[in-house]
Amino acid sequence: MRPIRIAIVGVGNCASSLLQGIEWYRRRSTDFATRDAVREEHLGLMNYEIGGYRPFDIEVVAAFDVDGRKVGLPVEETIFSPPNNTMVLQRDLPATEVFVQMSPVLDGVAEHMADYPDRQTFVVADEPAVDVERVLRASGAEILLNYLPVGSEAATRFYAECALNTGTSFINCIPVFIVSDEGWGRRFAESGIPCVGDEIKAQVGATITHRALARLMVERGARLDRTYQLNTGGNTDFLNMLNRDRLASKKISKTAAVASQLPYEMSPDDIHIGPSDFVPWQKDNKLCFLRLEGRGFAGFPVEMELRLSVEDSPNSAGCCVDAIRACKLARDRGIGGPLEDISAYLMKHPPRQMTDDHARRRVEAFVSHSPPTDLPSPDSDRVDLAHATA
Repeated sequence: MRPIRIAIVGVGNCASSLLQGIEWYRRRSTDFATRDAVREEHLGLMNYEIGGYRPFDIEVVAAFDVDGRKVGLPVEETIFSPPNNTMVLQRDLPATEVFVQMSPVLDGVAEHMADYPDRQTFVVADEPAVDVERVLRASGAEILLNYLPVGSEAATRFYAECALNTGTSFINCIPVFIVSDEGWGRRFAESGIPCVGDEIKAQVGATITHRALARLMVERGARLDRTYQLNTGGNTDFLNMLNRDRLASKKISKTAAVASQLPYEMSPDDIHIGPSDFVPWQKDNKLCFLRLEGRGFAGFPVEMELRLSVEDSPNSAGCCVDAIRACKLARDRGIGGPLEDISAYLMKHPPRQMTDDHARRRVEAFVSHSPPTDLPSPDSDRVDLAHATA
């Protein structure tokens, strides 16, 4: 099967985990000597195949960044360059002959990052930006993966425009509202280009766990009165988010992801979800602290607390590898515009919120090319985003 040709903007920890993981699965797919090897081939995947595409059918054909320690290097070396600090899944990747090219900076680097020279933060390369659209066309990229830092509003819109102008699908992994924005979504639909977004979920992370617990309370007849989610980490994403001015969309996205699981509105004073602090020694490890307070039978109190520890970037790669393959399948079938079911399954702020179980069943129906006639309307188990973000 022909490889899925992707371009990546932002060759940070998330891109590193994704590319290492692709190679990890590729190597295990060639070794069927033992039963354990076969088990490892499928380990950690929500879907081994999507429309016939396996994880290692993904191929990087173009990459963009602004860091002087990355620009000009082959992508298989760049993913290990500082300030990347995610865990190593697969060290020796094959040569790609794909070199990281200079991206327009725009708002992709927060000003306060310069205040942390000892944290190996961004070192902007002293090079002119390339013509992104020309590179996308020349590389034959089918999908553009947006891994820019949180708060890169102008830069994300720039790359979304490049995708539209070149016929490239756009997977928006960060909390800038493109796919879930009515205007942008209409433009992708009119151009016949499938897109997925906004803000990638983790495979088993803070938001998906928080959603599940909130939904559990609703389905068991309890009422959720107050809840918070506090997160700490030591990668450049958490350092970048120390600038609270860059977090408006992030807070909306994460809050909507949880609040959308409730059939009633919560006061903004009673729900707090968002990044909390940067702890350098944690590196790419993310610690999440959840608390939920509610009432059950006859109003008796119910309280839950949870501590979750995950490697942040591999956790997102577990969902991104499915988003890429589902988007490619939509391209193969001539489907354009926002992929609502895929986005609801894999993104925190999709165009249409659903419960995770509902979204999963609709994705399975999409992949099998069978209309989900036995499923209720997506609207039947969600609250409006206006409620979720109030």
